[in-house]
Amino acid sequence: MDINNYIYGRNSVIEALNSQSNRINKILISQNVSKDTRINEIIKLAKENNVIFQFVPKEKFKDLALLPHQGVAAYVSPVKYHDIDEFLSQKDNKNYKKLVILDGVEDPHNFGAIARTALCAGFDGIIIPSRRNAQVNATVEKTSAGAINHLPVMQVNSLSSTIAKLKDNDYWIIAADAKGKDNYFDIDYTDMNFALIMGGEETGVSKNNMKKSDFVVKIPMLRNFNSLNVSNAACAIIYESVRQSVSKNKT
Repeated sequence: MDINNYIYGRNSVIEALNSQSNRINKILISQNVSKDTRINEIIKLAKENNVIFQFVPKEKFKDLALLPHQGVAAYVSPVKYHDIDEFLSQKDNKNYKKLVILDGVEDPHNFGAIARTALCAGFDGIIIPSRRNAQVNATVEKTSAGAINHLPVMQVNSLSSTIAKLKDNDYWIIAADAKGKDNYFDIDYTDMNFALIMGGEETGVSKNNMKKSDFVVKIPMLRNFNSLNVSNAACAIIYESVRQSVSKNKT
């Protein structure tokens, strides 16, 4: 059992059945699991969506033993990434677009947490490089609580050329860095299309992508400590943009 081909956990499987049932090839349910409302819902949704489900011995879950599978796993087809050019062709003259770019974020838990925050904050998509970055897998889906299934994820070969393409399409580029020039709350996010670059856990935003950014923002550290986790930092900046939008709409 390749864990990257499975969505595991009751809530994650329910979310996948509700949003992307066509990706699910089969659902495995442990014979030892007690039937609660969520198990019953999984069975009901599987029947409604014509998805095969089987009750199997607990030994079938040995490869997922260290993961919180809760006695349920769905075998899924690989995720289909969205095309960046197609996304950019969908013009919206009424609303500004907001994106997150992950530049070397290798921990799928951080990827999933950022995706969950981005969806809740009304962001329009996530851009990831095809190499040296976590890709969408079972851990990302689980950590995002299924949010990744509702948010376009665009995989690109070159972040550098993608940033140039975004700029050509009237996007402002904002990089997050501990040594940034501006505090993250001093930028006005409300009247522009923008893409927020969050760098890798160890290396941060690459120098090349930093140079291409219109703004480099920092989160003030009030104690002599390194920095926030990348997903926490992303949450702070993303929700500052939400706060500004809500405040502007009230006036």
